[in-house]
Amino acid sequence: MSKLPKPNALAWLAVSALVIVLDQITKAVVRHALIPYMPHQVIPHLLNWTLAFNRGAAFSFLADSSGWQTWLFGGLAVVVCIGLGVWLARTPRRDWRTALPVALIIGGALGNLIDRLIHGQVTDFIQIYWHAWSYPAFNVADSAITVGAVLLIAFGLFGGSAKPDSK
Repeated sequence: MSKLPKPNALAWLAVSALVIVLDQITKAVVRHALIPYMPHQVIPHLLNWTLAFNRGAAFSFLADSSGWQTWLFGGLAVVVCIGLGVWLARTPRRDWRTALPVALIIGGALGNLIDRLIHGQVTDFIQIYWHAWSYPAFNVADSAITVGAVLLIAFGLFGGSAKPDSK
């Protein structure tokens, strides 16, 4: 009697697709509704919507380069997503502690990749600040990547491992 393979976690790519859709919709709305670099206060002393563009990586790293960085970061996103996709394919579907964070990271990376390919830069708009201090603007994709990475670390350190099937 042949044993059927257990379902893998590729179904969790639906979460990645949801992140991409939310990311692209919010970016389209803010590109249409906001004036670049003009803050729109949402919560005083805490949150603005501020349309900004980033040709570089996190915190505008390499943003002033001549354009090669778009291809570097785009290629890096593709390689990372392929690696994470292989990881999902090897992960049991029930292992949500691995699948959810990996799916969030894939969705975020692809959301920003779409921006790089279409616009040559990433659209950011969420600005957290306190009085004179301001965190660099970010977007839904950045948030998904960050939450996914934090969850992977947290589950890895404190979540224990998934128990193997007894059969």
